[in-house]
This record gives sequence, structure tokens and C-alpha cells, in this order.
Amino acid sequence: MTLAPAQPTREQPARETTYRRVMLKISGEALMGNEGYGLHPPTVQRIAEEVKSVHDLGVEICMVIGGGNIFRGLQGSAQGMERTTADYMGMLATVMNALAMQSALEGLGVFTRVISAIPMDQVCEPYIRRRAVRHLEKKRVCIFAAGTGNPYFTTDTAATLRANEMKCEAIFKGTKVDGVYDKDPAKFDDATRYDTVSYDDVLAKRLGVMDASAIALARDNNLPIIVFSLDEPGGFRGILAGEGTYTKVGG
Repeated sequence: MTLAPAQPTREQPARETTYRRVMLKISGEALMGNEGYGLHPPTVQRIAEEVKSVHDLGVEICMVIGGGNIFRGLQGSAQGMERTTADYMGMLATVMNALAMQSALEGLGVFTRVISAIPMDQVCEPYIRRRAVRHLEKKRVCIFAAGTGNPYFTTDTAATLRANEMKCEAIFKGTKVDGVYDKDPAKFDDATRYDTVSYDDVLAKRLGVMDASAIALARDNNLPIIVFSLDEPGGFRGILAGEGTYTKVGG
């Protein structure tokens, strides 16, 4: 009798996956869809399905979602608001996005924890590193909210910090384009995409992958950043299987 090959389980990552624990960083604007503001439920659902498809491979997933679809601290301060207050408002916006993503994921049967750098016990868990690691080991998706808990730091920096603390093997930066280009591909037809690029080149050429603090922190810990299109169906799962179009920064 011929036995069918064993299927990958949530306890054992599928053999074809490149990484076993990853950080997915997306902007708050990614949740807007075609809306100009706030949350677009079908878009949130689509992204949740992308995350579930990778989770089903057995990959442990961390997430950080920006808050720019609701409030961006830097823009608020530019309009006369005190910067620290504006940044805290932006952090609260990331908690709202994290709760929306948690609801979508759990609706798909994926156990999820929202973990906030600013304590709000009735809404989500406070950030405790060892507890967060344990959630990942139990195959729960961990969504880290409220940035680092400090003003003047972006969610890019928060994602890189948490990725290092959780010992993630890579950061996946979901964007509207399929990688890093030498100039804006939306404005220049002759823009060239990099297959790989060094941390130092990203900083020197101001390629806009992440802010300088996040890139420097990734470089100091040799943490690769995979930039890919979040709008490409199956793109997140495909890259983990060694397929698709993307740019790898460092690593």
C-alpha cells in the first residue's frame, strides 16, 4: 500500500518555507483600500486571508500595523499640535487597526493576540517579551500595537525592534509596489527594481524602504528586510515558498 505524503501541521512548518518566524509590517494606509480614510473591511479581510495562508504553513507570525489611515503623529505636529501628544494619538490609532485585524483573523479561525506597548488591560495585553514569545510558540499570531510606547519613534522602528526581540528571521514589508526601486516607479517609467540592496545603500541613496533608525537597527542585527507588494494575491505565501517578485535588503 502506498501512503500519501504527510501534510505539514501547525506544529511543524512546511519544508518548502524559507522562514519559520517572521515579522509582517504594513502601513495603516494599506487597510484603507480605495477609501480615503479609516478602515475598508473587505481589504482588512483580504489581508487577513493572506496572513492565514502563511500561518497554515506553520510559520510563526508577528505583525505591526501603522496608524496613518486614522492619525499620523508627524502630520498632526505639522499642523500645530504638540509632537508628543500627536505621536501618542498615532499610537492609539495603531491599536484600533490591530483590533480590526485581530477580529478578521479570528473570524478565519486564527488565534491572535494584540499586544500593546501602552497598557490598556481591558482591550489587549501589555507587552511582556517572554509572554509574547510563548504566544508565538503556541502558533498564535501576535500583533504588536502602540509602536514602541514612546513618541518620536515610527512603527517601522517598532517593527524592527519587536522583530529582533522575538528573534524573527526576517521582516516582510508589505507595500504597493513589488520591491525597492531606484526612483518612484509611479512617476518614472525607467525606474529599476533592485533584487537585492545593502542596508548602507538604502541609507545613502534614501530609497525610502523604512526610516533610518529602523534600517540601522536591522543592519546592526543582520536582520533581512523583504519588500514586496501586498496587493499581489498570494504574494506573502509565495515569497515564503521561494517564489514571487521582491527586493531583499541586507541579510
